[in-house]
Amino acid sequence: MLAIPLLGVLVVAAVVLDGVLGARAVGAPVGRALSRPLDESARLLRQRRRAPLSADTLLWRIGGGGLVVAALLMVAVVPLGEWVISDLDVGVVWFNTMDVAVWALVWLAGWGANSVHSLVGGYRFLALALAYELPLMFALVAPALGAASLNVGEVAAAQQGLWFVVWMPVAFAVYCLGVVAFSVWGPFTPPAGSDIAGGVLSELSGVDRLLVQTGRYALLAAGAAFAVPMFLGGGAGPLLPGWAWVLVKAAALLAVFVLLRRRIPAVRPDLLMEVGWVVLLPAVLLQDLVVAVVVAWRG
Repeated sequence: MLAIPLLGVLVVAAVVLDGVLGARAVGAPVGRALSRPLDESARLLRQRRRAPLSADTLLWRIGGGGLVVAALLMVAVVPLGEWVISDLDVGVVWFNTMDVAVWALVWLAGWGANSVHSLVGGYRFLALALAYELPLMFALVAPALGAASLNVGEVAAAQQGLWFVVWMPVAFAVYCLGVVAFSVWGPFTPPAGSDIAGGVLSELSGVDRLLVQTGRYALLAAGAAFAVPMFLGGGAGPLLPGWAWVLVKAAALLAVFVLLRRRIPAVRPDLLMEVGWVVLLPAVLLQDLVVAVVVAWRG
């Protein structure tokens, strides 16, 4: 419950920015975009909730609604300066666990509808997840190695002299790609692609569709927030208190994610899988090796 205000602010900001960019792209009044979160939510709440006759309704709705819950649990281990909702000793592993849970949730959203297009979208996501998950996991290993800890607060504290993004740029880039991927965002949208009638979104309507769309923004926001203590120095910064710097940095990275969504088109799943296995995984393993050597030399 305590994570809801933090995540809610970031999600609303992302939706408004996305709406502004969309309005500018089609020449519509930008002012309308400021009310987009309320307008879209009201439209979907009024829309009739439909479901295929043979759908497994329980699994289907667990998959859709669970995305928001997973994002909230990710944010729970992000320290706001000196304060954190849940200061787990294995916070890095906790985040990775929630990321893996997203696999099951998106797949359930495709499987539960018992529809061809939804099921194809769910399996597309699993195929992409196998390609991005290992690079993402090893990207999280790099800052944990640098700080010699799996506690997120200790990882942030270890960056007092130099932010990890400076000497772990490959891990940071791979981490950002992983966040975009598990949010089904930007080039990683084939699971919800128009070529399969919307994929996992094809049978969703009303409240169900609102929850899934909110979940995608929430996962993107949670990933941006978690990057702050892992790579961007946590609450370090002049003038403002630590919690404010965490929000500023998270909002800035989230804005970059939203901007890139409209500049990078969706990519064929097979190409994304090839890049994940052949390029990203060896690159991030080499980054981990460099970090391990530096840590051993300093020790």
